[in-house]
Amino acid sequence: MGLLARIRANAQKLNKTIVLAEGTEERTLRAADFVLKEEIANIILLGNPDEIHRLAFEYTLNHIEKATIINPEKFENQDHYIELLYTIRKSKGLTMEGAAELVRNPLYLAVLLIKNGDADGEVAGAMNSTGDVLRPAFQIVKTLPGISVVSGAFIMMLQDPEYGESGIMIFADCAVHPVPNAQELAEIAVASAKTARAIAGIEPKVAMLSFSTKGSAKHELVDKVVEATRIAKEMDPGLIIDGELQADAAIVESIGRKKSPGSPIAGKANVLIFPSLETGNIAYKLVQRLAHAEAIGPVLQGMAAPINDLSRGCSVEDIINLIAITANQAGGKP
Repeated sequence: MGLLARIRANAQKLNKTIVLAEGTEERTLRAADFVLKEEIANIILLGNPDEIHRLAFEYTLNHIEKATIINPEKFENQDHYIELLYTIRKSKGLTMEGAAELVRNPLYLAVLLIKNGDADGEVAGAMNSTGDVLRPAFQIVKTLPGISVVSGAFIMMLQDPEYGESGIMIFADCAVHPVPNAQELAEIAVASAKTARAIAGIEPKVAMLSFSTKGSAKHELVDKVVEATRIAKEMDPGLIIDGELQADAAIVESIGRKKSPGSPIAGKANVLIFPSLETGNIAYKLVQRLAHAEAIGPVLQGMAAPINDLSRGCSVEDIINLIAITANQAGGKP
């Protein structure tokens, strides 16, 4: 069974509830219909119920009736969610009137449903910008304890099983935080290890990448990676991690033995942590194109609950996969 099939199968067992804020968007509705048919997750759709039912009929979607549909303009317990948002944000100057207005915004309501325990995760972004999707998440759900930075990981599925875990690797951060400091880089490493377990179903072997291996070069950028490795070990003493390592020393066993003898992961790394967003983004795109790898993501990590952002050019299949991934993030490993 391939990785995506395992992710979907595990989501079916987990029985999580995922809220889709863009409930009247065609690709989102088609994805929701498939997810409900295959029982990959329970679905909450936000939007005008009459419009959703009309579109479901127009698109011949036969399973949307299984979804919970909430109209952000008026719904049961709306006052409770207004009060909840006001309580969370009043110290930032939010008034009750302002909270009432924001609760009618599906992107805010989606996150409030998670905060209140009515949903386990959210997928959005088919028609909204990343900033609009993440802003309510940062304000309401916030980050995991001990984590101050949100990052974006890609699950790389390589054609060559020699690398990573039978061809499966995690690359981070490739999507969110431009120039992490040592503390933030350590947090990205720990969060990426959780992603490896929860979504890819692999035991993480984390390489902290640099242009130096174990002191072969001297530079403040190398020092940052060395310090980040130290901090990550303190944060998660059981984590199998090493750095600083060059990319070839991290993933090629013969080179790893030569450049870093005795390293617990040299040549065996399946989680690669890049020192900056620039390097991570370039690397994943090069591997995706030159090695014909499948890149799944970005999967947002570090949030206190799984909230994932789609590309506005996404396909129905992309949305289905991200719903299944979000369910896996919410609990359990494939």
